[in-house]
Amino acid sequence: MDRKIAKEFLHLREWLRRAGEIVESGRDRYDSDELLQEAGDSLMMKIGEAANRLSRVGVVAPKGVEWNSAIGNRNWLIHQYDEIDRDITWSTLAGDFGGVARGAGHDIRRGGGFPRCRVTASD
Repeated sequence: MDRKIAKEFLHLREWLRRAGEIVESGRDRYDSDELLQEAGDSLMMKIGEAANRLSRVGVVAPKGVEWNSAIGNRNWLIHQYDEIDRDITWSTLAGDFGGVARGAGHDIRRGGGFPRCRVTASD
């Protein structure tokens, strides 16, 4: 696997794990913690950008994953930041990203299921 592609999958795995941590903290905490909301937004933007990069080089999305949805979500967050609906962002973190994780064949906290890849410090 190409080094750049492997790095994107490693990033996705970690970002999905972190999104899972936000979800595990619960909806009430998410609603009351603006920093946690911003962290979720940041993760969604990063995931969308990684999806964009992978899509551009022709990487087929894993089963249950739609690159276009992640890319569209990223674009919305970046360009409509003043119209963010926390019900929708929570739904994305708790539902859609959980579905991505399950569709890729793994529990969101473990981060498995994407293609196996290893990138060393020299890469």
